[in-house]
Amino acid sequence: MDAVDTHCHIISDDLTSYPRSPIGGKQSEWAESRPVTAHGMADRMDETGIRQAVLVQATTAYGYDNSYVLDSARQRPDRFVAVGTFDPLRPDAATRLAEAIDGGLAGVRLFTHGSTVPVQGEWFAAPETFAFWEKAGELDVPVCLQMRLGPATKQLREVLERFPGVRVLLDHIGYPGIAASPADASGEVAELARHPGLYLKLTHRNLERLREAGKEAAGFLEPVIEAFGAGRIAWGSNCPAAEQSLPELLLLAEEVLAHLPDGDREEIFAGTARRLYPALAQVEVSGTG
Repeated sequence: MDAVDTHCHIISDDLTSYPRSPIGGKQSEWAESRPVTAHGMADRMDETGIRQAVLVQATTAYGYDNSYVLDSARQRPDRFVAVGTFDPLRPDAATRLAEAIDGGLAGVRLFTHGSTVPVQGEWFAAPETFAFWEKAGELDVPVCLQMRLGPATKQLREVLERFPGVRVLLDHIGYPGIAASPADASGEVAELARHPGLYLKLTHRNLERLREAGKEAAGFLEPVIEAFGAGRIAWGSNCPAAEQSLPELLLLAEEVLAHLPDGDREEIFAGTARRLYPALAQVEVSGTG
């Protein structure tokens, strides 16, 4: 099966060229204990049969310094595109965004919550960010948003309503409460489908909960896929932040989504990614390695 991994992280072993500068000054546990270089990621992709991947900046290792994902994507444009962490609160954010895209980024990521940012930030919807969002819409730049639904759903709605032309890819589907109630979680997510610019990134953080839910997983998946359509959902492994190997992470997704029609699975595993990141679709991949 053709697959594009929309969410993997790489960390260089060259600390001189790519010094660590984690957001908030704190490095995540996985970045210290199981880092993977770009070359190592390509090897893992070969082992798994994944042709292409989106290198999402390891914010908890490099903060806003996107040098490594950019350099890695430039060296292997047949395999990778780069998504860099961005600060939309900068007074010159619109100009810097245009420069970043001209410099090779295929998209940007706003890291408002995560392992090293335990409190959900609301700043991504502040008036100071409006110039950034306007420019993102003008440039048609997909914006990955790392946030948690519930604490910041109101702010997400505000952004989507004010800037309907922006494509927002919600990392880990915003961590919906699948374990507590797949049906309740689906309602929270499906309601957001009315915003046509919102896309969902389905990762192991959701898929593990869905596998644990067993038959009740349909109570989440079916309403969400019906509301969004498979063409607005993309799979991502979260390797190596996830403890499992890349082959295990792909197998997890294949097992949970096995009951879906072939067309839906093709969209989730590859089609949506290539529309969000057209550079992937423009490259003829002759082989791996």
